[in-house]
Amino acid sequence: MATKLISSGSTFEKEIGYSRAVVADNWILVSGTTGFDYSKMTISDDLLEQAEQCFKNIEAALQQAGSSMKEVVRVTYVFPEAEDFEKCWPVMRKYLGDVRPSAMMLTAGLSDSRMKIEIQVTAYRSTGA
Repeated sequence: MATKLISSGSTFEKEIGYSRAVVADNWILVSGTTGFDYSKMTISDDLLEQAEQCFKNIEAALQQAGSSMKEVVRVTYVFPEAEDFEKCWPVMRKYLGDVRPSAMMLTAGLSDSRMKIEIQVTAYRSTGA
């Protein structure tokens, strides 16, 4: 199986030992992605801004992998506060409303108290590498 590692440039990747995404043949596995702006290593206090940034980070990883949001087949949302899920629906629809991947939402603590959302996706590149 051919694999390719995708990096966002985040310091977390090196410190923890993971990739933003891994391309394995036509599958793209995007790691749990938070609302950090990796170019500045900053994070907004606003939930919806974090959700937007999550999707921007995911979109950038998918583009590096030769894919796009249109090829997302599965998404997992993680929220420390369950009531924040519904607040993010408009942002989720903006990025995945036409795609409608399989989805799951979990409530769990995240590794940094500033993080209000984490999103993980799997995409399938129908066009190949």
